[in-house]
Amino acid sequence: MRAERFIGLCCKRSYPVNCRPGAPLGARGIVANQDTAVAPREERTVSLQRSIYDPGYVNAMSHFYRGELGRIMVWRQRLDMTTNWAITSSTAIITIAFSTREVPHIIFFFNLAIVAVLLWIESRRYRFYDAFRARVRMLEAHFLVPMVMENRELLQGEWKKLVCEDLILPCFKITKLEAVGRRMKRNYMFIFILILIAWLTKIFLHATAPITDVVSFYHALHIGHIPSWFVALIFVSTFISVISITIYVSKRSSGEISEFGTHRSLWRI
Repeated sequence: MRAERFIGLCCKRSYPVNCRPGAPLGARGIVANQDTAVAPREERTVSLQRSIYDPGYVNAMSHFYRGELGRIMVWRQRLDMTTNWAITSSTAIITIAFSTREVPHIIFFFNLAIVAVLLWIESRRYRFYDAFRARVRMLEAHFLVPMVMENRELLQGEWKKLVCEDLILPCFKITKLEAVGRRMKRNYMFIFILILIAWLTKIFLHATAPITDVVSFYHALHIGHIPSWFVALIFVSTFISVISITIYVSKRSSGEISEFGTHRSLWRI
């Protein structure tokens, strides 16, 4: 056995280098120590691409993907919870308002306030949901797609750096206004419009005097010590705010998913 095959030769940490079978005897005895030059850039690139399909790496990334997917599902359930609270509270208030004539129509003002608070809470939760959803989409687009297509070139890019930076220092991906607009577009716009319609219906049905024109309707808005102009201001400002925010966010944001895919006909199974 050659002496160069043993570790610790000449008090150096060395190991033998495997050479080609047909190489000269002297070449096969080359010993690489810690001062030997590193491999060329091309060899490192090939080894890096091969390591992407390493079972340990794939297994770790799969667990990471499942963990992030479970996290966004928890936040999704929290979003549904606040939406259910808004629908339940609105249904209860509308039922109470139409149950008897003695209930003033100003009760819908508190209904708007409750739904607005729930919208703010849900928009805050949606920002957390969107932050973690971005990680999942990053893994799906840059890790799962190359695996399915068996294309290593799709794995290139800065996506791994972005994911690592977000793991070290998590940050939101959308603004508060965009979060409010998205939740309003999905659910709360219909809840606000329903409350306003119920408010108008309550005024027409249980007015103290018959409403025949705009002036009589304006006087019917008066309730107790609250003037008519204040009620009208709340009604009009709520309607304009809901419509404006929804349209503004719809034009500036594409949302979570597109309406139709380019090959949607192929998915009709």
